Amino acid sequence: MARSSQTDMAVLGALSTEPMTGYALREAIRDVLGHFWSESFGQIYPALAELERNGFVRRSGSAKAGSSTFAITPSGTRRLRELLAQPIQAVPARNGLLLRLFFGRTLGVEVCRALIAEAEAEAQQRLLQFDELAVQIAGEPQYADDAPFWQLTISAGRHSAHAAIAWAQECLAALDDIDPSRQENTA
Repeated sequence: MARSSQTDMAVLGALSTEPMTGYALREAIRDVLGHFWSESFGQIYPALAELERNGFVRRSGSAKAGSSTFAITPSGTRRLRELLAQPIQAVPARNGLLLRLFFGRTLGVEVCRALIAEAEAEAQQRLLQFDELAVQIAGEPQYADDAPFWQLTISAGRHSAHAAIAWAQECLAALDDIDPSRQENTA
């Protein structure tokens, strides 16, 4: 599935919950889907324009930029179903932390230790955010039909954060066993 199809899926999916402005759509994607998906204004607005040209969304309100409200149309709902039914395409992994650790001999143990400790702290913070998000979703009765599905994504995020914490703790212990003579001399 092309990146634009995935953007269309995110936009149509978000609009399937309620009509919103482009700005509100970006905020909803960031705040609700942000633990597993992101879209920039530079992706959302062209997607909205194309979806409107194709009859998948309807614009209402002012023609002034940023004040129009977009709503999914019946053909947009059909398009969303088509997009959701397409096979999932893996995205090549890009992890800056792992790239640095791979070349950790050059960085040195202490720098690697600091990077891993920071990753562990960020994972702990994500766990707190997932707890807050789960409570927020449970407290919004207008989304009761969607909430069980949304909770699945929160569960995945929690599992990922727990795994990141366990990995970080394992790595910190492994760094204790590295012979300092095997590091590059940075002097």
